[in-house]
Amino acid sequence: MIHENLVLLVVFFLGLAFGNRLVAAASGALLVVKLLGLGSLLLLLERRALDAGLFFLLLAVLVPFGLGRVGAAEIAATFRHPPGIAAVIGGGLAAYLCGEGVLLLQARPEITVGLVVGTTLGVALLRGVPVGPLAAAGLTAVLLHLFGIGKR
Repeated sequence: MIHENLVLLVVFFLGLAFGNRLVAAASGALLVVKLLGLGSLLLLLERRALDAGLFFLLLAVLVPFGLGRVGAAEIAATFRHPPGIAAVIGGGLAAYLCGEGVLLLQARPEITVGLVVGTTLGVALLRGVPVGPLAAAGLTAVLLHLFGIGKR
């Protein structure tokens, strides 16, 4: 039983060791689901968890609009200053990269392990922030394309 859960256990302990609570919680939750024999829940998560996660992320990003902290005046001001224009360009590029990341993860799900290990090491060794698998996968997709290793 430990052998079939070894990858999740390793990811769980890497998350704990490097202080990445989200990685530890996600891998721990999947271990519990597996140990409880809820295979149908795993299949549901495989099909819908990414969409649900993106939905909640989008909710979090849109909260300032919902609270009335950002309105038409603030949006218009964004386009009048270089930092705002840079933010619009950066947001567009990030959305593109994350889209490439979704495509890469769908085509090559085995790459997820490398993304988790790389993100965890980046947090621990480079004092980085766990930006998430989509951004990391998007950057990976671009690197694979640049080096001619895989199709995007």
